[in-house]
Amino acid sequence: MENLYEKLGGQDAITKVVDVFYEKVLADETVNQFFRNTDMKKQRRHQSLFISWALGGPNQYSGRSMELAHKGMNLNDEHFGAIANHLAASLREFNVSDQDINGVLDRLTTMKNDILYK
Repeated sequence: MENLYEKLGGQDAITKVVDVFYEKVLADETVNQFFRNTDMKKQRRHQSLFISWALGGPNQYSGRSMELAHKGMNLNDEHFGAIANHLAASLREFNVSDQDINGVLDRLTTMKNDILYK
């Protein structure tokens, strides 16, 4: 059975989804302030590798842990929801089924405790 990484089309497809995702995130005043001083080229690369790993692809992500990456940001449920919604909307633009989108969001929700209120 194909994992979500393969089903979505591998690394190239994930990279395209991440580009659309950050267009949405950077246009959203709920969360865009967290990226004001961020090297977005580096951020997109890290996010692409991280999402690929989270979807069952090869583990090429060598960035900081989720807890360290979000330390001091004090993210809350509203922020997490906004990011999840932007990811879901980005995946929909690539004709990913709602069932698969829910699988992606379920996988990311398992990391919620490492991300929020840090």
